[in-house]
Amino acid sequence: MKATRRTLIAALAACAAGVRAAPAAPGEAVRWPEVMMLLDGERWTPAPGRAQVVVFWSVTCPFCKRHNAHVDKLHRASASGGPQVLTVSRDRDAAAVQRYLAANGYSFPVTLANEAMSAALVARRIIPLTVLIDRQGRLKQAIPGEMFEEDVMELTKLA
Repeated sequence: MKATRRTLIAALAACAAGVRAAPAAPGEAVRWPEVMMLLDGERWTPAPGRAQVVVFWSVTCPFCKRHNAHVDKLHRASASGGPQVLTVSRDRDAAAVQRYLAANGYSFPVTLANEAMSAALVARRIIPLTVLIDRQGRLKQAIPGEMFEEDVMELTKLA
């Protein structure tokens, strides 16, 4: 009976694969997209046993510009073992995003938003939006809006 139930569940999951799943709720495991390509052409994967901070933003958002300065500081401070930082630009023009990064001296990894990433993490399109994922890969919290530098730097405690 259990084998039949598992087979049925697997078949239903396969049928639903094309349907957009709801993002993880706090405490649930995040279902990362299989391949996440960064603007620099590198592939990004969440490091096992390491917390992640994912920030959604846009080049046209003045709040994001201030917030991203703090995120870049977090990224630089976390290079030696803090939370892994990934940013997700809501913009469609990769060249404009690269110009923005260069103009502001940001070094954090960036990918462009896509359906798979949004489906895994967020239901709303608020920017900036900071998503925290714990070391076990579970969604901890999604924080909408700009954060103070001190609050962003506190995220090092996730590690």
